[in-house]
Amino acid sequence: MKIKTGYLYHLKDKYFDVVNDENLMQNHERGKKRPTYFTIKDKNILWFIPISSKVDKYKKIVDKKKEKYGFCNTILIEKIFDKDSVILLQNAFPTLEKYIDHMHTVDGIPARVPEKLEKIILKNFKDLMKLHNRGIRVFFTDIDKLKKKMLEEDNQVK
Repeated sequence: MKIKTGYLYHLKDKYFDVVNDENLMQNHERGKKRPTYFTIKDKNILWFIPISSKVDKYKKIVDKKKEKYGFCNTILIEKIFDKDSVILLQNAFPTLEKYIDHMHTVDGIPARVPEKLEKIILKNFKDLMKLHNRGIRVFFTDIDKLKKKMLEEDNQVK
């Protein structure tokens, strides 16, 4: 499977067993594969950003952050497939291609976010990574630890 930035994917349960990180969102909800992840391909590492349908829950959080900081770039509420969706950049984490279960499809067509939204997500992710690299904690999970684990796994395969 050719993995591309901007498309949506689902993860295998095995990833969550391997990393054993309680700060990651759960993989199942009511028997369905959840959440769907926006994907950023970065060499051998894939960055997965959860997409949620719980708009009301996250709108309150976004409003509080905007009130406190004047903006919110860790959570975006945007239209994906004509529905309001929540892009949880603060919940991003690294993984490998081998942990992808399947590509998300809509009516049998591979699901991709609109190009304009993809650019916004990529810009915000890049900005958050800059903050992270300066020692400011913006991600819920320890992405450095997970990235190291994924790179070690990837190097063992080669």
